[in-house]
Amino acid sequence: MIAMLGMRPRPQQPAAHRAARLVERDAILYRRNWIVILSGFFEPLLYLLGIGFGVGSLVGSVVTQGGQHLRYAVFVAPALMATSAMNGAIAETAFNFFHKLKYVKLYDAVLSTPLGVADIALGEVTWALLRGTAYAVAFIGIMALLGLVVSPWAILALPAAMLIGFTFAALGTATATFVRNWQDFDLVLVVLIPLFLFSGTFYPISLYPSWLQLVVQLTPLYHGVDLLRSLTTGSIGPWLLLDIGYLLVLSLAGLLLATARLERLLLK
Repeated sequence: MIAMLGMRPRPQQPAAHRAARLVERDAILYRRNWIVILSGFFEPLLYLLGIGFGVGSLVGSVVTQGGQHLRYAVFVAPALMATSAMNGAIAETAFNFFHKLKYVKLYDAVLSTPLGVADIALGEVTWALLRGTAYAVAFIGIMALLGLVVSPWAILALPAAMLIGFTFAALGTATATFVRNWQDFDLVLVVLIPLFLFSGTFYPISLYPSWLQLVVQLTPLYHGVDLLRSLTTGSIGPWLLLDIGYLLVLSLAGLLLATARLERLLLK
């Protein structure tokens, strides 16, 4: 019909451009509710002030697995920065995404536009990544002001935190597609709380039994914590490639799973 009328078909937009429309929609939605985004930043900051400095005044220095002697606040701060990036990504993709998927039915409407299922997954993960990145930028600024950055390698902490945010955004989106109701998020918290407490956040995992060390080393937050702590303290080594590779593979797997699950839920 278009050809008969002598009109040219509208060129297909790149996937990134289509996904950006969903990111733009989220940004407009939060323009008047920015305080909601800020709220997720304060929890790790309060932990840093209360435990990093409060308990840290009693602990003194911490010896890492690499033999470094670090002030307790210097040891804890990058772990809480990783937690901040995780919190921002999970809050957006798990809880908010579920609300838009199950109750608002936003994505059923979105599919009537040129956007497809893969664009929805990429757009929501990107928005969650931006939220986690905002937390990371603010947190590393606080660390610098408090004198908790002791290495020039810390300049790479921001892209590293973005990788952590991307990983948890992809995992959070995939997880939300399996959630049946709000009560199921209790199970999500059952996973997140041990991740926060036992991923080397407040003490080296060398204090754990060997079997528990192995379990912890299989979790994404541990690799995020190890990556940021290594960069902010200048403990650089080949193990960082393992951390980066692990997070990249897990994030891509989460994004693919989220896309497949959304196709099953939305294209019935």
